[in-house]
Amino acid sequence: MPNTFLNNLNWRFATKKFDPKKKISAKNLDQILKAIQLTPSSYGLQPYHIIVVTDQKLKDKIKKYSFLQSQVSDCSHLLIFCTRTDLKKRINDYIDLVSDGNKLKKINLQGFKLMTMTQVGKLKTPEALTWSAKQTYLALGFAMAACAELKIDSCPMEGFMPKQVDKLLKLPTYLKSVVLLPIGYRAQGPEHPKFRYPKNDLFSQK
Repeated sequence: MPNTFLNNLNWRFATKKFDPKKKISAKNLDQILKAIQLTPSSYGLQPYHIIVVTDQKLKDKIKKYSFLQSQVSDCSHLLIFCTRTDLKKRINDYIDLVSDGNKLKKINLQGFKLMTMTQVGKLKTPEALTWSAKQTYLALGFAMAACAELKIDSCPMEGFMPKQVDKLLKLPTYLKSVVLLPIGYRAQGPEHPKFRYPKNDLFSQK
């Protein structure tokens, strides 16, 4: 089978059983993180932070708050996708980074700043969390696609207790964990053939 993007997506599945002895190389991990870094987001704000957990004791503790699902502790690396609610600060930081100390560039970005502050900067915490989570899931998708390209297994998980995990990780109040992504190498293949709804169910043309 040719090593194409679509074939790699067909190869992947939500791996429930990881081989704890097989570890992802630093080079491959860096490529996965690079894919996350390159993920597009609304206004380019990338309102998320990803925690990479390799410490086995910490993974075991997180497993307790993940309904004892083994992939959390047996994976090579556990990526914790956290969404940001400090959107005003994020916008100001974005302006500072893009202008890179150039006063003229910063002036030219004031229209963009006004728009983003009006659209998302004024969101209160619950709405900011919802908006940012949508962007975070884009990053999750890119991470999973990068894993498939590298023949690394992954398993997106919402089945955990976010508040307890946030407390365990001592996250600042502006960060909230929304999804886990254990990554590593499968201990066994999929138990069932891949199922996806047919194209005529998913797509239509007008």
